[in-house]
Amino acid sequence: MTLNGTPTSQSVTSTEDLRKHALELQLLEMERNEKIRAREAKKHAEFVEDFLRKQIGETERAVIKRLVTKAAADGKYEALIYSFPSTFCTDSGRAINNNLPGWQKTLQGKAKALLELFEEVAKPQGYGLKAMIINFPDGMPGDVGFFLTWEPPVN
Repeated sequence: MTLNGTPTSQSVTSTEDLRKHALELQLLEMERNEKIRAREAKKHAEFVEDFLRKQIGETERAVIKRLVTKAAADGKYEALIYSFPSTFCTDSGRAINNNLPGWQKTLQGKAKALLELFEEVAKPQGYGLKAMIINFPDGMPGDVGFFLTWEPPVN
């Protein structure tokens, strides 16, 4: 029936069409999230490969030098020069977290190479190196931080 030439009932989208549209949106969101996860997994795999297989390069040395110079210019006696997941230690960071002797033996990859570089170059010049857990996500050891120190000797 029409009233003055216009329909009396308006066109209403069916519930089936609404559900179909909602499902299409959910599928698009799932595809988007899967692409993000795949990209993050690839990035993580590349980071792990770089950490475990490569050495400390000139670029990283230059970054460390800048960090130390900036910290000294700010009147500080230490600088965070490197961090990495504690899971990259052979004991997941337990020895570092508890400041146990021999924590150095738990290092692998670039962390081990950085310690060796420290021993060879920085330690003879009077620098110190501290390793500590710098965050605790969900109460568990997260990242290890290496701090290069140049504190004055305590008499």
